[in-house]
Amino acid sequence: MSSAQPQVRRPRTRAAVAGLALAVSAVLTVLTGCSSAPSGTTAPTAPRTPPATAVASGRAATAAPPVRHPAAPVKVAIPSIGVSAPLMGLGLQADGTLEVPPPDKGMTAGWYTGGPVPGDAGPAVIVGHNSTRYGKAVFHDLKHIAKGADITVTNARGQSAHFTVTAVESVSKKSFPTQKVYGPTTAHALRLITCDGAFDAHGHPVDNLVVYATLN
Repeated sequence: MSSAQPQVRRPRTRAAVAGLALAVSAVLTVLTGCSSAPSGTTAPTAPRTPPATAVASGRAATAAPPVRHPAAPVKVAIPSIGVSAPLMGLGLQADGTLEVPPPDKGMTAGWYTGGPVPGDAGPAVIVGHNSTRYGKAVFHDLKHIAKGADITVTNARGQSAHFTVTAVESVSKKSFPTQKVYGPTTAHALRLITCDGAFDAHGHPVDNLVVYATLN
């Protein structure tokens, strides 16, 4: 990553609505498709469409502020564990679960487009496979990441946002910390999620590995 690249700066006038796209009251599941088993792939359920916010009536109309169009992230890099991978946008499936990269794109990570852009206020979420039936995948070595490590996310304009890892935890998929991972926060936060732990009878890992990081 060239040191001449512009840095993504924290927005100065952004309301503390970090989780506006993340209705954490919705049921969330967790990554289950990071094994080498040739079965289907599923992932953390992203929230369904949040309810519209009521607007008070009876006031004089004011000019709307300019619409900000942040550039989509296109690359994630974690030098300490040798990760440098493209990012694809991920939406929701018909059942409300978050899409994941297809098994044949195991070396591509995915950013949840319904959440904040990495670098903005709120919990931006990037998910990736640990492994697929094709072998090791992009986040295979995520378990080796250390507190204080740098994560760099580059957007389509060539701007880079640098994050510092603050915590790493392995959690059971049966007790996934939904509020902690997806809940509203005023921090400019990043979460990386992949599979972890032993395999169940179907060949899927029973845990998730969650990496927490904040913008430098």
